[in-house]
Amino acid sequence: MVAELEHLIAGDLVQEAGSAASRGGRRSTLVELHSDLRFAGIDLGVTSIDLEITNGRLEPVAAVREPADIRSGPKTVLGRVDAILAELRSDGAYARLSGIGIGVPGPVSFRDGVPASPPIMPGWDGYPVRELLARKHSCPVVVDNDVNIMAMGERYAGVARSADDVLFVKIGSGVGCGIFIGGELYRGPDGCAGDIGHIQVETDDPVCSCGHIGCLEALFSGIALERDATAAGRSGQSLALAERLAARGTVTARDVAECAAGGDTIATRLIRDGGGRLGSVLAGLVSFINPSMIVIGGGLTGLGHVLLGEIRSAVYRRSLPLATGNLPVVLSELGPRAGVAGAGFLASDLAFAEAAS
Repeated sequence: MVAELEHLIAGDLVQEAGSAASRGGRRSTLVELHSDLRFAGIDLGVTSIDLEITNGRLEPVAAVREPADIRSGPKTVLGRVDAILAELRSDGAYARLSGIGIGVPGPVSFRDGVPASPPIMPGWDGYPVRELLARKHSCPVVVDNDVNIMAMGERYAGVARSADDVLFVKIGSGVGCGIFIGGELYRGPDGCAGDIGHIQVETDDPVCSCGHIGCLEALFSGIALERDATAAGRSGQSLALAERLAARGTVTARDVAECAAGGDTIATRLIRDGGGRLGSVLAGLVSFINPSMIVIGGGLTGLGHVLLGEIRSAVYRRSLPLATGNLPVVLSELGPRAGVAGAGFLASDLAFAEAAS
């Protein structure tokens, strides 16, 4: 224990904080988290970069969110990440980093710290993300799937912090699931656990980005919802969506939510159909894993309680009563911060583990 503590002090992770009160013998030395301790949590989305600097208690010190295109390739995206970190360092957010956690929107070889055949990330397959960031910033780096880091954030700082067996479902440009079993994040031997967006739910079109047909993600995701809403507007099925399409040339998930809230039956049906499909997939997972909580996160949570209600209905209807009798299906508490919070936690966990070893 003394040797481990010395390693932590030498690594500037903790510092001495004076002496404890005397209990009749030699007074022991108090330690606390180092005041200069900083971690970076990074959440790369399909269309965005979220980055947060935290202190040793994982409290936010500085945060940046900006648009980005993951398809522009790793050199461009990670170059921008490096530039943001340099700007934050110049602004005094940190002097040096003790760890970096980063999530990417695709499968990851957690052991190797590289993306592994990600279907929507051209140029990223096998790219040495961990190695390059560690070399650039001289600190330990952990790379994981974006859904896993969101699940980690919600498990340790959000609505699921009191639950050990959790399904965290992200519904955004794609669909994925982070799985906690017995308090531990389950990634699978190849890091592909939870890729529920590519479970087949239909036997015909549409073709998914993975090349297969009828995947959940191809039928219900941010991209799929915008596609179907645009079609409904162009065909005149939905006058509300048609008006928005004519005004701006596109319709978004927010448009669908607002039109549904305004009473548009087609927009409401799009949300209900998507929620029903997702709920049916989750019902299968409930029967298999028997979680104590399901948390719904990601950009499409803006579709509101119509979506949540449909997911709940399908899960409760299609699962055994014993598995759902006390099963809450709830929205994320951290919202868009879940990813950076989870990435920061992973960075901290890695830094302390390496320093103590």
